[in-house]
Amino acid sequence: MSNQDKGFFGHPMGLSTLFATEMWERFSYYGMRALLVLFLTAELATGGFGLDREAAFTIYGIFTGLVYVTPLLGGVLADKVLGQRMTIYIGGLTMAVGQFMLSAAAIGGDAMETRQFWFYAGLGVLILGNGFFKPNISTMVGDLYDNNDPRKDGGFTIFYMGINLGAFLSPFVAGYLGEQISWEYGYLASGLGMLIGVVWFLVRSEKTLGRIGLPPKADESRTKLNAVDWTKVGIYTAVLVFGVIGFMQGWNALSEGAQSAIPKVVGAIGGIYLTISIVRGVESKEQWARVAVILILAFFNIFFWVGFEQAGTTFNLFAADNTNRMIGSFEIPASWFQAINAIFIVLLAPVFSILWLKLDKLKLNPKTPFKFGWGMLLLAVGAAVMAVADGISNGGESMQLVSPLWLTAVYLIFTMGELCISPIGLSMVTKLAPPKLVSTLMGVWMFSFAAGNMGASQMEKFSASVEASIGQPVNVFWFVAVITGVASVLLFILSPWLSKMMKGIN
Repeated sequence: MSNQDKGFFGHPMGLSTLFATEMWERFSYYGMRALLVLFLTAELATGGFGLDREAAFTIYGIFTGLVYVTPLLGGVLADKVLGQRMTIYIGGLTMAVGQFMLSAAAIGGDAMETRQFWFYAGLGVLILGNGFFKPNISTMVGDLYDNNDPRKDGGFTIFYMGINLGAFLSPFVAGYLGEQISWEYGYLASGLGMLIGVVWFLVRSEKTLGRIGLPPKADESRTKLNAVDWTKVGIYTAVLVFGVIGFMQGWNALSEGAQSAIPKVVGAIGGIYLTISIVRGVESKEQWARVAVILILAFFNIFFWVGFEQAGTTFNLFAADNTNRMIGSFEIPASWFQAINAIFIVLLAPVFSILWLKLDKLKLNPKTPFKFGWGMLLLAVGAAVMAVADGISNGGESMQLVSPLWLTAVYLIFTMGELCISPIGLSMVTKLAPPKLVSTLMGVWMFSFAAGNMGASQMEKFSASVEASIGQPVNVFWFVAVITGVASVLLFILSPWLSKMMKGIN
């Protein structure tokens, strides 16, 4: 894209298309995410599944983890076969179907086995749909800019505002409908939001994106998908949806040994294929150095999300059980607290976007690894503040409800850390990845989110096991603060070396 394209607040007009598409996709995802643990732990009489905390956290962790594993598949298919545009349509339509399945599962009744089938099928469809959608829209944002365009980090920060504008709106809409009216309406609203995003992308992409995201072997004169491409979109969407349903029906017929072996075999095959793809796609020592930076920062990204994703598990139930949510006679729905992070993102993202540009002009803009270090340190501070709030709530003979300002302060600190890592990480991958591997390495980056989400869901269980082994109380939030604090120190130590390995790319 031309550096002269400044039609969207000084950025390429295509950013407006991707901004709004991602906003609606995140509306869909975060609406479901705000409800998931609350829905799973709600009593059967109120339409929930009546699970305990550990079981609900495990399901949440597996789902939010696998959501970030499947982008490896979507990234490879986009790079090699489909291009980014087709994968976005496939992913968006598939996720809408998954939300409607969850809505069907949330309709109360005594047919628990049927409800469970549609619930797990819906989660499976969402996992696959996200894998096609997530890495490729981020890749297209990167394609709007040259690698050393100083607007690039700012562009990703603005794009990140779109993510969080959707995340801000969804708890108020889907969260309210699910908690206050009926669970199925929350999931239905999430599905409709995803469809709006697909329609927006359809209307705007041809006018603002040029050839960006078309299939790898598309004719040079094309700027839009043709009839064959649309046929593929329909076929892939149907295969994903009905493939999950078929898998669900056949899974229970397998022995426990087969159920245990299949994920391991699939993981091994995927890892081997990914390694071969990277080896074949890297063409020089300079590219290997940059790929190494992506992989090292992806490792540290795991620890960031182990802490940050307490928002969907321990923070969510802390809001429900330990926070004073009354304003006069009105009780704030617990899911609304999930919007606080998004509010701060929307407010602070422009500030950080301007900050990076100002620092760049002054030759003071920190290299990407240093930004990661600051983000990790802020997360450790936020976790420590949360530990203090938990101590106040549970420190006496009986539990005390604490002010909602505690959670608000923690989300503010977490948000500042997030803005130093998440949009910067997306930008970093598009700048450092070899041209043939951009979506593939974006999938690797998303895999670090997967590991972080899975780890986050087990932090409460893990801290309890540490407590049992040492015979001393271990607060889960202090545990997270220590882990992320150590990670931040290591990052600062490694940052000068990692900056050199980026080979001139900022």
